[in-house]
Amino acid sequence: GIPTMGGLLILFTITCTTLLWADLTNYYVWIILGVTLWFGAIGAIDDFRKITKNHSKGLSARGKLTLQVLGALVIGFILYSHPNFDGHLSFPFFKTLRPDLGWLYIVFSILVIVGSSNAVNLTDGLDGLAAGPIIITGSVYLIFSYLAGHALLAGYLQIPFVPGAGEVAVFCGALVGSCLGFLWYNAFPAQMFMGDVGSLSMGGTLGAVAVITKQEILLAIVGGIFVMEALSVIIQVAFFKMTGGKRVFLMAPFHHHFEKKGWSEPKVVVRFWIISIILGLMALATLKLR
Repeated sequence: GIPTMGGLLILFTITCTTLLWADLTNYYVWIILGVTLWFGAIGAIDDFRKITKNHSKGLSARGKLTLQVLGALVIGFILYSHPNFDGHLSFPFFKTLRPDLGWLYIVFSILVIVGSSNAVNLTDGLDGLAAGPIIITGSVYLIFSYLAGHALLAGYLQIPFVPGAGEVAVFCGALVGSCLGFLWYNAFPAQMFMGDVGSLSMGGTLGAVAVITKQEILLAIVGGIFVMEALSVIIQVAFFKMTGGKRVFLMAPFHHHFEKKGWSEPKVVVRFWIISIILGLMALATLKLR
């Protein structure tokens, strides 16, 4: 009896706040809004089909992935076609290592956006579990996007300078604030679930922000909880097929493994939040503060 599709409220708040406070002439604002609404629409269709009797499983995995890849492909191509496009890949802790991916950057951006979307979706399995790391990740990218949009600060901290990326900080602020408001009702015991409309859109959005700010690899650090959850499913399924039925974890995604070991739901969530905070601090430590 707990309402789902609470992600619609998150999307509504983010969209309204961004339209009110962001510079609407900024190229990146519309790109991120497009990603958010596109992935939100995919999740909304999936949720709607799940709550109807005739489509209890929602969209097929293939159909959902196809729509995700299509959206990410469009975004990747738009970014690649922009005059200010920079195809170099940045690595935290290795400021001088910047390989040029060229047109392969489109493929890479698809992997980042779609992978992030599905990883957050897999994480959203316990009350407040996904919202906490989303808030932390969004906060870190708020800082990075602000710094990336200022030539002097970006040069001083040795991070890629992305003209116009400063406005992405406004969007990240809207994301963090919206998810904080949602977490009030999603904390254990949850009064509302974000549903796929929330998890898919928030994951895709974080991936898009990472691509725009040229901090894609950083997402694997600050979003380590999402990476861990996704890898646990991949490892579990692969090992199960290779061994004919054996499992690495008691249950996947990873948070269910700890539930099976006897941890209470709040304990799992809070400890995952703690890990996420530590990872967020590690991500900020990649800045060269002098």
